[in-house]
Amino acid sequence: MRAQAPQRQYSERVLRQVRLDSGRALVRANFCLETSEIINLRCVDDRCETDRQFGNQLWYFEGIGVGEHGRRQNIHGVVEYSVQFGIQELVEDGIFDSGNERERFRSIYNREVNTPSWRQPAHRLLLAGVIAVTALMLFYLLVRNLLA
Repeated sequence: MRAQAPQRQYSERVLRQVRLDSGRALVRANFCLETSEIINLRCVDDRCETDRQFGNQLWYFEGIGVGEHGRRQNIHGVVEYSVQFGIQELVEDGIFDSGNERERFRSIYNREVNTPSWRQPAHRLLLAGVIAVTALMLFYLLVRNLLA
């Protein structure tokens, strides 16, 4: 598992957007935004965009969620962004009852963010299949033209 992102200063605009999206996640999980509070907000993964791929940011937050009936509970939230041309675009957010559930989300996130490689067996099998189908089609067309 990756260590937390190095301490970096984020602009007030970025932090405001993350807080806003965290609040939206609370509302989607049926918590009252006025009485719930976000206690801790931190970036745990920050991959800068390059010439070849967009960047990614993963933010964690903890807080106290207050449900419709006034029931209070600890919450563990996550907000995922894609950084495209310097602009954060919300990809996914969620609220979890425990830190372990949130870590399962992070393991899925890490698998999605990793760049594909030809070393993966499924990619090599796909390439072999495309080559085989192409060779069969070319052979079929060649035989058909010779017999015509």
